[in-house]
Amino acid sequence: MKRAQPVRVAGCTPGTAAFPCCGCCLSYREQLDFLNPIAQPLASRKLTRKLLKCIRKATKQKQVRRGVKEVQKFINKGEKGITVLAGDTMPIDVYCHIPIMCEDRSLPYAYVPSKTDLGAAAGSKRPTCVIMIKPHEEYQEAYDECLEEVLALPLPL
Repeated sequence: MKRAQPVRVAGCTPGTAAFPCCGCCLSYREQLDFLNPIAQPLASRKLTRKLLKCIRKATKQKQVRRGVKEVQKFINKGEKGITVLAGDTMPIDVYCHIPIMCEDRSLPYAYVPSKTDLGAAAGSKRPTCVIMIKPHEEYQEAYDECLEEVLALPLPL
């Protein structure tokens, strides 16, 4: 199997220690070592790529909500979309209420391994721990494909 190329943040230079400077130079498998205990359902490598691609498309159309405060506000307002959470966010108290809110409102959600990759996909130099992708006709096909796969993921117990 071919090794996936990690996403690199603009201006990043790899660190000298075992853990790179910002985590952007790690492969999917290496990122799994830094997951927190609540990161379920975790997107597969393939689904992670699709979600990040969909986030990039949604960002171009300004159909993204990013950050805990903003996502929480729009979930409470009843906005629909796919919620993507970063699995390496510490402390987990920062965003552990978001999956519960999604389940209460029947919104699909999934975890991806890296907050750095999530922030980079949204066009930001800063990592972000949660993003909501809103549906839009410009990227509806990619959105529907992601939605179908996220709904197929098993929910945590």
